[in-house]
Amino acid sequence: MAKLGKRTRAAREAFAGKEDITVEEAVALIKANASAKFDETVEIAMNLGVDPRHADQMVRGVVGLPNGTGKDVRVAVFARGPKADEATAAGADIVGAEDLMETIQGGTIEFDRCIATPDMMPIVGRLGKILGPRNLMPNPKVGTVTMDVAQAVQNAKGGEVQFKAEKAGVVHAGVGKVSFDDAKLVENIRAFIGAVARAKPTGAKGTYMKKIALSSTMGPGVSIDVANASGE
Repeated sequence: MAKLGKRTRAAREAFAGKEDITVEEAVALIKANASAKFDETVEIAMNLGVDPRHADQMVRGVVGLPNGTGKDVRVAVFARGPKADEATAAGADIVGAEDLMETIQGGTIEFDRCIATPDMMPIVGRLGKILGPRNLMPNPKVGTVTMDVAQAVQNAKGGEVQFKAEKAGVVHAGVGKVSFDDAKLVENIRAFIGAVARAKPTGAKGTYMKKIALSSTMGPGVSIDVANASGE
């Protein structure tokens, strides 16, 4: 534990006094101070000027990160017959219908993305209280309720990231790994910020993007300059 304490202190000292820096500077700082024994995820957290309890202020969307997430995404698909076969052929990890619903109801959730064909939604709808809080509920707005299950599985496996504003108006996601090249991380981060910017809801008033912070899984966070964050 002493070594971990030293590493943590060293990282905090390196981050001290650095606020509202560029995306490039933040990426370099995070990579230089990521000292865990595993390949840490680079995470983004965005504080938005919205109250998602109001329908016209909900921020929700999906973005394909140009360089992927570096994560092996496990995909579950609710489908029957030929569509179930399509999902399996596309690389889905779990495919089912009532049997999959019962597995989830039993407390086993061994997937990161859930996709469903439209005819399966009466079954999936019974899982709203379980999947909803985990941001796993299939939704046509982000392409996870679809007849093209093969494409949806490929998108999920290929670096597509969903985002949704939580109660306090915070959006967060993993945007790559510390092992990625700096330029690839910067490109992913800018793509994510740009997607959230384009998802600005009609009911948002005042400042939309209040704060953006980057961190690694085990490291401290650093704020980046919101005005130039998207690079657009």
